[in-house]
Amino acid sequence: MSAQLVTHRGGCHCGAVRFEVDAPADIEALECNCSMCTMSAFVHLIVPAARFRLLTDRGAPQTYTFNTGTAKHVFCRHCGVKSFYVPRSNPDGFSVNVRCLARDSIRSVTTRQFDDRRREESEAQIRSLSL
Repeated sequence: MSAQLVTHRGGCHCGAVRFEVDAPADIEALECNCSMCTMSAFVHLIVPAARFRLLTDRGAPQTYTFNTGTAKHVFCRHCGVKSFYVPRSNPDGFSVNVRCLARDSIRSVTTRQFDDRRREESEAQIRSLSL
């Protein structure tokens, strides 16, 4: 049986990028040890694309890619905050930074590690999150 979903609202620091995501109130998040996630303190909530809605003009965010170009790192063109992106591990979904969600819809957050040094094994363990 799957957990009941609630609508979480979030966005960047200045509010130019806003979104909604449907996920459980008890969030199971991932902490990745890759250079990008470590440097940006990103805590991942990965969801299928159908459960993510961008509420602002698509012109507010900018996109950055590197390495394989699969991941689409999206950040606010005004304040620079990356509140969500399309992850390389789950390119058919979105990863939302739990730190960018409003706290009123979150009951709890638990985290587990995503080991980028063992990427293939780690990706296999989370492949179903965006389905």
